Amino acid sequence: MKTPFHCDCCGRCCRHVAESSLYKDLDDGTGKCRYLDNNTNLCTIYAHRPNKCNIEKMYQYFVEVLSWEEYCALNKKACKKLKKV
Repeated sequence: MKTPFHCDCCGRCCRHVAESSLYKDLDDGTGKCRYLDNNTNLCTIYAHRPNKCNIEKMYQYFVEVLSWEEYCALNKKACKKLKKV
């Protein structure tokens, strides 16, 4: 069984969607995801969020080139980078 990806729900990734062409369609016009609740930093459509916003579901596109651990490490690296912005 793979270790689950831990998200601390800081909202930083959802506050920088305009910086990625993959997520630009979610931009509310300010660079922030239109589904992010500013008060809680949580997704207002979490149960129905796009697959691209789901770490586990997106892994299916990388399973042939990265282990789950490598994939999580890359996501954590991106998270740390966003926290410095």
